[in-house]
Amino acid sequence: MTAPAAPHEVECQRHIWIPMPDGVRLAARLWRPAGLDQPVPAIVEYIPYRKSDGMAARDAQVHPFFAAHGYAALRIDIRGSGDSEGLLADEYTPQEQADALAALEWIAAQPWCDGRIGMMGISWGGFNALQIAALRPQPLKAIITVGSTDDRYGDDVHYMGGCPLSANLTWSQTFFADLSRPPDPAVVGERWRDMWMERVDNASLFIAEWTRHPLRDAYWRRGSVCEEFSRIEVPVLAVGGWADSYTNAVPRLVQGLSGVCKGLIGPWGHDYPHLAVPGPQVDFLGECLRWWDRWLKGVDTGVEGEPQLRLWLQDQLPADPAHTERPGSWVVFDSWPSDDVTARDLHLGLAGLDATPPEPAEMRHLSPLEIGVGAGEWCAYGVAADQPTDQREDDGRSLCFDTPPLEQDLAVIGQPVLHVEFAVDRPRAMVAVRLNDVAPDGASSRVSYGLLNLNHLDGHDRFTALKPGRRYTAEIALCDVAHRFKAGHRMRVAVSTSYWPTAWPSPEAATLSLFTGESRLRLPAWQPGPGSRLLPDMDGPVVPAPEPRTVLRTGSFRREASSEIVSGRRRVQVRLDYGEERIEPSGMVIGRINDETYEVDAGDPLSARIETGWTMTMARGDWSVRTESLARMTGDADSFHITARLDLFEGDVLAKTKTWDVTIPREGTRNHDADNSVAHPEEQNA
Repeated sequence: MTAPAAPHEVECQRHIWIPMPDGVRLAARLWRPAGLDQPVPAIVEYIPYRKSDGMAARDAQVHPFFAAHGYAALRIDIRGSGDSEGLLADEYTPQEQADALAALEWIAAQPWCDGRIGMMGISWGGFNALQIAALRPQPLKAIITVGSTDDRYGDDVHYMGGCPLSANLTWSQTFFADLSRPPDPAVVGERWRDMWMERVDNASLFIAEWTRHPLRDAYWRRGSVCEEFSRIEVPVLAVGGWADSYTNAVPRLVQGLSGVCKGLIGPWGHDYPHLAVPGPQVDFLGECLRWWDRWLKGVDTGVEGEPQLRLWLQDQLPADPAHTERPGSWVVFDSWPSDDVTARDLHLGLAGLDATPPEPAEMRHLSPLEIGVGAGEWCAYGVAADQPTDQREDDGRSLCFDTPPLEQDLAVIGQPVLHVEFAVDRPRAMVAVRLNDVAPDGASSRVSYGLLNLNHLDGHDRFTALKPGRRYTAEIALCDVAHRFKAGHRMRVAVSTSYWPTAWPSPEAATLSLFTGESRLRLPAWQPGPGSRLLPDMDGPVVPAPEPRTVLRTGSFRREASSEIVSGRRRVQVRLDYGEERIEPSGMVIGRINDETYEVDAGDPLSARIETGWTMTMARGDWSVRTESLARMTGDADSFHITARLDLFEGDVLAKTKTWDVTIPREGTRNHDADNSVAHPEEQNA
């Protein structure tokens, strides 16, 4: 809906410098209420995604809104990114956090700020809002975290259930390619090239470091606020979306934080809820304003008395990778966990899923390696057909357990967990579990899923080789969900021994023996009660005008899956062409193209290969640069092998090339512990 008249006009300073104690300066953009003489609270978003071009369009649809309502809003480029000086070595480093503390102190001391600050952000900005809150800086009074996590190992892009994700490489390469671009010469002047070359000369192959830490060690505990929830004392608004991969943290934060914490989960992909798809979108900016007014201005907006958790209970839709809307209803919980959610066990047996335990039996299964092609992207944005497709092809390659058609609707809200008794015939193995909604016509839609590295049965901080033939028990936690299974539909549990290309296959093709009798699915079943209820629709979104841009070349999207009959090779290819646009306020022309290829040969888990590359362009007038980057990852029984190349062009002239060639031992091999005991200068050539 159209934004109501705001109380203030907005003035924007497209660039300011924030000094750090070591002399490095962070680049920021500042929006303020025009003509307002008194100081106001500040709202900060602190990310590495380029304020001058990368996130400028989205920033314009967030921060000016707050300035128009009496706040100073800042978008800061993290050290070593965008227009900021210095170097960026990794995600969520102590340096990043120290810089944030210094930036907050500097902002609080400015004459236009009254000393009270809020932090917000989605993804990286949501992560570090939580991390900085745990450091308790005096100026920080509240945060809003969207699409983030409290657990960097267990619930991020790198590992899921201890299984290495393919997104570990694709995100690494996206991050790497973005950092390979220079700062804007219009901001930093003639230093732009020196700053560019310094960044590239010191560039890290992030995937190498992340792959060296397959266990939940000190590396991942750093920045995981779940390690000590009590460190966070400021009020927290935690937001997520069911189509996003960063949603499980919302219920955990609501439950784990002792101070004020409210949760909001919609149907959305990885974006702010007034912009995200699938819809319905909501008045997220209005929600934020009420939060900021209460905690930064002391206005009684009623947020303290609102339910602790609001979420979208989704209804089934025919499986489609590009839904723009999800039907459903809003449900509110006065507190979480809720007594209105009760555990319901469904036992796995030869006849399917049933409330009654079946006779004991052994069911053996070895999945084809190409199962998982219908998974969509690990982190869906709700665009470009990145959501799961019809699951029937993957179901046909899995060990499936169905209920009879349901006699009445069943609402599931919370985290399903599969308790399984099993054996395997190899010392290394993994398992994937999907919960699907099967329509009367047979269409199968993925509701939730979970992965488990079976070598982590004793915890994700250690590797334990399995003894072939020995019986074990395991609990596989699926992603949190709010879904209504309709009468006449069936619930399906699909178990597989691989899930490619979402996760790397185990290095050995292990046959799973699943034992019925004790194996069961525990569902969190919801009925309205004293502590929960359906809620009328929330207000529709206020969407501010985007930054003026001119499309010079229209983008496109392609996702293809193919098979080679003779070799049995399965290939998935993705191209995301973002086109080319001119940012009118700055005159900068930007373009981005991403290609991804995933391959695996039938029956050979060591044939898995990922290749991902980016071409990024920047131009203004007669100045232009281009970066081309490519990374490949393969594995053998003992190691992962990663190669990468980065080419920099000024105009059409090659200015610099840098290559990497790294071999990293897999967990559970003789060389892994020794490899992690020493420092690792990367094998690279400039």
